[in-house]
Amino acid sequence: MQPLQIDRLLTERLILIPFTIQICKNIMNDDFGDLSIMGLTKGKSWPDADVIETLPKIINNLSQVESPTGFESWMIIKNDTLEIIGDLGFKGFNHDEENIDIGYGIIKEERKNGYAEEASKGLIKWAFSNKFVKEITARCLIDNISSINLLKKLNFIEMKNDNEMMYWTLQNKE
Repeated sequence: MQPLQIDRLLTERLILIPFTIQICKNIMNDDFGDLSIMGLTKGKSWPDADVIETLPKIINNLSQVESPTGFESWMIIKNDTLEIIGDLGFKGFNHDEENIDIGYGIIKEERKNGYAEEASKGLIKWAFSNKFVKEITARCLIDNISSINLLKKLNFIEMKNDNEMMYWTLQNKE
């Protein structure tokens, strides 16, 4: 897998910047100096418990590659204030299935503003521009109405569900 050729993705209101192992380790140590050097500030409750819980998984995914490929995790940053308000990304590229699994999270103060949808659309567009990505999958809790509605807006199709989770797919039509 090739290293990422860009350092950020831009949408109308957001900047997406890939996490690095060093950024993750620093956040886990409550050190935000490198983010400050980049001109970024922390959103009100960022990093929240979900981000802190996810950082070791992000580090694990990044340790499988020499440098970010884009198929790991990205910070979601508001373009106007340079505040980090969430994260989204993939759990690495599955070569056998030619797919990736997407996940996202926005701090509670910034929810219901369309940021998850905007960031997801931008990252999905980028992912599908890589012709080898045939499918993006997702999963959410069966009672997570916000995620269900978002996945439907993004044209994901529900494949199955169990007592806890719903499983979704989005096919690359190109």
